[in-house]
Amino acid sequence: MDYKDYYKILGVSKSASQEEIKKKYRKLAVKYHPDKNPDDKQAESKFKELSEAYEVLKDPEKRKKYDQLGANWKQYQNAHQGSSEGFDWSQFSGGPSGGRSYSYQGDASDMFGGAAGFSDFFNSIFGNMGGGTAGFGRSSMSHKGQDYQTEMEISLEEAHHGTSRIININGNKIRIKTKMGAYDGQNLRIKGKGGPGNGAANGDLYVKIKVLPHHTFQREGNNLRRVLNVDFTDAALGGKVNVKGIDHKSYQLNLPAGTDSGKIFRLKNKGMPVYGKTGEFGDLLITINVIVPKNLNPKQLKLIEELRDSLNNN
Repeated sequence: MDYKDYYKILGVSKSASQEEIKKKYRKLAVKYHPDKNPDDKQAESKFKELSEAYEVLKDPEKRKKYDQLGANWKQYQNAHQGSSEGFDWSQFSGGPSGGRSYSYQGDASDMFGGAAGFSDFFNSIFGNMGGGTAGFGRSSMSHKGQDYQTEMEISLEEAHHGTSRIININGNKIRIKTKMGAYDGQNLRIKGKGGPGNGAANGDLYVKIKVLPHHTFQREGNNLRRVLNVDFTDAALGGKVNVKGIDHKSYQLNLPAGTDSGKIFRLKNKGMPVYGKTGEFGDLLITINVIVPKNLNPKQLKLIEELRDSLNNN
């Protein structure tokens, strides 16, 4: 049974802080997660190894025992292969003479069958600890279920008024609902819908929202932007024009005479709902695009020429 260098596995120094260890584990776990590497046994093995290393180093007591064991590994190994007699357990707090009982919070052990899914190295230290008298036996281990992650795509209209989807997680159908104003990159936590716990609570399901691009509207925070095409006669003479919002309702915009292309108008409270705040909305920002007519007939051309001449004379 080989010694496992958990620090090397995670790529951190022995003096790394708990926060550094956590960040490094999360980064690597995302890279090697089986959901992202289906049917890749090498990635699954790496993910399992990372999870085992994190299981030890995230727990101050386990980390302390592991650090103390490092220099005495050969002595412990010889004792473990035969019997626990002759190995000085007193240097390890919580050994057979300590009589304590421990539990751990697993991050990936559900996927690999709890402690039984970890290596012999791990189980020899934390699984039976010299015959199990320290209370580390597998039967006494309890841990929260694994958290699951998935992604859910919705349209901008659905983000505006809220929607729901039924997704399949490991054969279980779960309805996911979004509130008005859901936004791209948002993470929804569905408590207890992750992996089953072992003598503890189930894991949670995290759903990342992806709002698809829209052909008309662009979202900026709670505001929406859109371009409105206007005939050059309406831009010149002014008047009321209709603007359709993300809610498919038509709103009137008062266009002043002589409106230039590129002019921006604001319709208050016609943008996106502010997430979690009932009755609050962003604005709709409308950029005017003046359309110049093409393929004019001779009569129309003559009228425009007369208009041009009249304007030049003025």
